[in-house]
Amino acid sequence: MSFLKHCSRIGLRSSIRSFSSGNDALVDVKTDNKGIATVTMNRPPVNSLNFHLLEALHRTFVTLERDKCRGMILTSSSPTVFSAGLDILEMYQPTLDKARKFWRMLQDTWIKLYSSPYPTVAVINGHSPAGGCLLALSCEYRVIVPKVTIGLNETQLGIVAPQWFQDCLRNVIGDRKAEIALTSGHMFTSDEALRAGLVDEIVSDKDAGIAAAEKFLKVHSRIPALARTSVKVGFRKDTLSRLLNGREVDTKIFIDFIFQPKVQEGLGHYLESLKKK
Repeated sequence: MSFLKHCSRIGLRSSIRSFSSGNDALVDVKTDNKGIATVTMNRPPVNSLNFHLLEALHRTFVTLERDKCRGMILTSSSPTVFSAGLDILEMYQPTLDKARKFWRMLQDTWIKLYSSPYPTVAVINGHSPAGGCLLALSCEYRVIVPKVTIGLNETQLGIVAPQWFQDCLRNVIGDRKAEIALTSGHMFTSDEALRAGLVDEIVSDKDAGIAAAEKFLKVHSRIPALARTSVKVGFRKDTLSRLLNGREVDTKIFIDFIFQPKVQEGLGHYLESLKKK
């Protein structure tokens, strides 16, 4: 991938547009007359990231880039959960082909979001573990409502967060804090997340979060797009390159790991515990 290829494709957008991204409106998109798109994940009850939700998000990010979006707000239709992370059912007793397609779609979606030429804000209006935290970390600015939790908690489930998940956290909060959080699978409260630098603001509710996001995007959409994106891509280039140059290896690591009997046993126990709840 040429990182600067994105830079030459940025421009202004004047029309108002609302659309869903297929798959029974798993993602709702509303774009205002300033070219700011609000992307709302809508897979009840907790926006678990299965193949179809990831595919809808990927399609959305491709469309926003093509339509020269000037800024994007990512949020959730759930009043209590931003995203519960990767859907365990995609990883429990899958076929090899299903597991591979799922992981490649996750990679594709993250690459599009992390390298987006438009500025991005996550309005974290509910709990955001694991893959939900990854989506938030991939945005440039994060606001969160009170009394929710966020973090890469994979180790608590007996799973290892991929290197690019870890890199995203390290890039935001620094090596030492990231190491402690990742080895323990720590979930940050809203207040802890602010103190750690994991989020930029705590807001009273989702509406206040949208307002804060719009304020951030109002400033950043005025900055010359080519220069802004060049700087963004420069900061993110190493993290992006690591996955882009190692996608097959990353996929093999995922496949080899989840097909281990102990891992499948652990996922099975976790699914049973969810049924009891």
